[in-house]
Amino acid sequence: MKIVVLAGGLSGERNVSLSSGVMVAQALRGGGHEVALVDMFFGLEGCSDSLESQFQAPLPLQWRRVAAEAPDLKAVRASREDKSPSLFGPGVLELCRMADIVYLALHGDVGENGSVQAAFDLMGIPYTGSGSFPSAIAMDKDLTKRLIADTGVKTPSWRKVVYAADDIPALVEETALPVVVKPLDSGSSIGVAIASTKEELQAALTDCLSYGGRVVLEQYIRGREIQMAWLEGHVLPSIEIIPKEGFYDYKNKYQPGATVEITPSPIPPEWEERIARDTKTVFETVGLSVYARADFIVTPDGTPWFLEINTLPGMTPTSLVPQEAQAAGIGYGDLCEIVIKQSLKARGREREE
Repeated sequence: MKIVVLAGGLSGERNVSLSSGVMVAQALRGGGHEVALVDMFFGLEGCSDSLESQFQAPLPLQWRRVAAEAPDLKAVRASREDKSPSLFGPGVLELCRMADIVYLALHGDVGENGSVQAAFDLMGIPYTGSGSFPSAIAMDKDLTKRLIADTGVKTPSWRKVVYAADDIPALVEETALPVVVKPLDSGSSIGVAIASTKEELQAALTDCLSYGGRVVLEQYIRGREIQMAWLEGHVLPSIEIIPKEGFYDYKNKYQPGATVEITPSPIPPEWEERIARDTKTVFETVGLSVYARADFIVTPDGTPWFLEINTLPGMTPTSLVPQEAQAAGIGYGDLCEIVIKQSLKARGREREE
């Protein structure tokens, strides 16, 4: 097949996406496909070669490593020669039209919020993962929790807050501690903080003003962090996350050696079964398709507390879904092939063997 791997973009998870993209492109080329890897935001800027040549172009292997800090998006935007307000760089859409399918290696709000999926739906371009509307719901932490609140799946109590700097003192006084502060629609734990004191809460809310001043204030649940992926109509073995310092933030997610990850999780079978049921319930309630990864905190009594679900899970060297797939006997290349096969089916574009 002819496949475009779309990565990068203008998101706080841009560097994570580039890492996922180059690894997916390598794997798909290894499987015999013609693959073009393109940064959604910069596109083919400065490239004089033909669109067709992109399917054989060398891959930027330096993208594999994820920097310890999230990118400065203002600097990224300013560095593009094309000053168009479009988030699609030059040549991106033309290249995607040439493909049998676009593999979405995008992460974060631009890519997981349904807008790219909606654009591709209108253009008739098949893509991997869930459709536009379920993607938009899953990206919104408040909407997702509202949907699953009556399904029997437990989720920490929360409230959505839209605020300005002047509102912070009142929020600090009225919010019960400890509390988890999360930007409403970001991923990779960017902007997330656990506040145990009023001073920490004030600092977290001040920091989140840079993410639009739209957050979820979520009850802090102490327990073990367990995550589980859904693929091809089944759950994969769960994975336990144990950061060596602090919590599972951006740095601990993507710097090799910062976190101990164990799959299958060393938990009782009945815990695994309950997490699997809840993962299935959330996946189906939100209306997702193909694959996703659900995040839980499990308390000592074995109760899983659902946090969020990710519709385009990372495929970087430290990402969790590839580790879960490996535990189920599915190699990285086969995982990518399954995602493509199931996505073509979801888009009504099944291919004959």
